[in-house]
Amino acid sequence: TLHVRLHHQSTTQNVSSLIEKQNWISSKMSMRGRKAAAMEEEPVDSTAWILDNSLAEFLIMHTTEIKYMCMFGYTFMHGSKVFGSISSDAPLSYKFVSMILACTGGGIMVPIFINSIPVPLTTDAYPIAIFASFLLHQYFPLLREVLKVSYVLKAAVIFLYETLRASVVVKLTAAAAAAIPPSEFSIPIFGPIFCGTIAGCGGAFLPLNKGLDPIKNGLAPNMMSAMFGGLFYHVFVNTSLSDGVKNAPKKAHAIVSFMFILFGIIQAFNLRIPGIYSTTTAKPKPKPATKKD
Repeated sequence: TLHVRLHHQSTTQNVSSLIEKQNWISSKMSMRGRKAAAMEEEPVDSTAWILDNSLAEFLIMHTTEIKYMCMFGYTFMHGSKVFGSISSDAPLSYKFVSMILACTGGGIMVPIFINSIPVPLTTDAYPIAIFASFLLHQYFPLLREVLKVSYVLKAAVIFLYETLRASVVVKLTAAAAAAIPPSEFSIPIFGPIFCGTIAGCGGAFLPLNKGLDPIKNGLAPNMMSAMFGGLFYHVFVNTSLSDGVKNAPKKAHAIVSFMFILFGIIQAFNLRIPGIYSTTTAKPKPKPATKKD
């Protein structure tokens, strides 16, 4: 009887151990099946390469340090334009206010259009960067001459300048799209594009006594790039073009920044792309000489 009981206990233990092994194997198989199903269901992001690089982190100003660096380059470039167009005998107050309007024109006008607070009043870093750049231009005018003759410095400053300008266009286009209610279509169309255009070139129209003189001879290159940048970002992010694209706003932001930098470099160095783009215009042919009696 004792032998039979021991045999029965050992058999029961073996059966229970087999059951536990089967349960463990089945649980592992189910976990693998769930993982495989999840991998099959998750679509492959074919545009991940746009953000999976260090350049993209700079283009979208991923860190605060990059933002401040671009802000300084942006204000320094605007200061070079302002001081180059204003007489050296002009009062400091006139120069400083002109530089503020040039640097933050779009950030002033667009928030007013959408009933918001202007950027210079909400971001304290802007006035600090403007004041620092103003002091450099006022007391170290040699820096402007270095910027003109040094291709390396000019390319670096343009890189920072266009990166921040693209950020301004993207953010204010998105803010306008969120603030403006749709009318004839499912999304507002022209309002955000107009605001994005003004965001990238609004400083050219301030102070407002300039009227339409900035476009008297046609749209400037920065106006054209701002318009196409706002158009691309708004249409891509808010339509079916971005369906299935992960992080579509960030990827569109990176693309706009890259195009702004490329266009700015081409424009600054008068580069020519055969059959595509040229910053130089053909010289008019001289008129034939007429004989005098």
